Amino acid sequence: MSLPLQGIRVLAVEQYGAGPAGSVYLADLGAEVIKVENLREGGDVGRGVGPHFFAPGDSQFFQTFNRNKRSIALDLQHPEGAAVFRALARGADGVLDNLRGDLPGRLGLTYAALRDLNPRIVCAHLSAYGREGSRASWPGYDYLMQAEAGHMSLTGEPDAPPARYGLSAVDLHTGLAAAFALLAGILGARATGRGRDLDTSLFDLALFNLNYPGTWYLNAGAVQGRERRSAHPSLVPSQLFRTRDGWIFIMCNKEKFWRLLAAELGHPEWAADRRFASFELRLKHKDELVELLDQAFSPHTTAQWLEKLSGKVPAAPVTDVAQALCSPFVAERKGIAEFAYPDGRRLRLIAGPIRCADAEAPTRAAPALGADTDALLGELGYDAARIAALRAARAVG
Repeated sequence: MSLPLQGIRVLAVEQYGAGPAGSVYLADLGAEVIKVENLREGGDVGRGVGPHFFAPGDSQFFQTFNRNKRSIALDLQHPEGAAVFRALARGADGVLDNLRGDLPGRLGLTYAALRDLNPRIVCAHLSAYGREGSRASWPGYDYLMQAEAGHMSLTGEPDAPPARYGLSAVDLHTGLAAAFALLAGILGARATGRGRDLDTSLFDLALFNLNYPGTWYLNAGAVQGRERRSAHPSLVPSQLFRTRDGWIFIMCNKEKFWRLLAAELGHPEWAADRRFASFELRLKHKDELVELLDQAFSPHTTAQWLEKLSGKVPAAPVTDVAQALCSPFVAERKGIAEFAYPDGRRLRLIAGPIRCADAEAPTRAAPALGADTDALLGELGYDAARIAALRAARAVG
């Protein structure tokens, strides 16, 4: 069976994290993602993001986001480079860019600039602060959004400095939103014959991800802050607990799980205790309950508690990166995959989170800069002499 996005062609004018993090979903699911790399800057800046490299210009950071793609090196500010892009756009389903908000219009990456060539093309734009408004020309990155959109006020211990997430969550989420927007646009274009522009931004995504604490403020005036031990703000117990040798995260996010936990801890009477008999009461008496639970969890190791609780009460150990990736469950889920370079070299990456029961995901390593330039130009009808002339003019690489 073919992969679900086989036959879809996307031109990805992308760099660094957020854009490539979105288009990799498309590539893993079979879309032909043509990575349009900025020849003037030596390609995607992510190629140089260390500290770990497979070779010069081939960082492990870059491989994470760019497997299963093709690469063409273009100077979109050169008339001939722009002409190549427009020729590619004639046969593309979509364009995805993650440039500064004022650049897609300047570089001809919008629906208005491309609809005369391809009325069905969809242009998805991922910027820092949007393509309109007072910040359209501002550069911006993930951690800035976490700071300004309130996330750092919710992360970490109450008496500690503001903290970011350990991962670039805003980049990853916004990339996924851009990929979703592009596919939604393509679906619409196939029904109507007309493409469009679709926009998302790091800031808008970060603001949207304030989620229910945002709703609490907008409707109840409540300003949620940080909770100790990464606790849920209203459900108890749903937080970290110290064991004899480490930590365990317990999430009793349904009443039945609280009753099961109390029984497994050897205190079934807690479930009926009038202080702890409901979410509302447990929140009101949270300090008392957490003290009791600390005493209950402390005599045994995390492994012992997991053996006792797993499959009954939602629980998880706190691991480091190595422990997480070496977990037997990750192996069971085939969570690590091998990807191959054209010369046979191989590397290991985390498998995509979307699995097809009837088709295998591709496993090609990310391409070298401009690895597909000649092949793509050949598909457009450019002969060897013309390609050489474009390369000499630094329009393509």
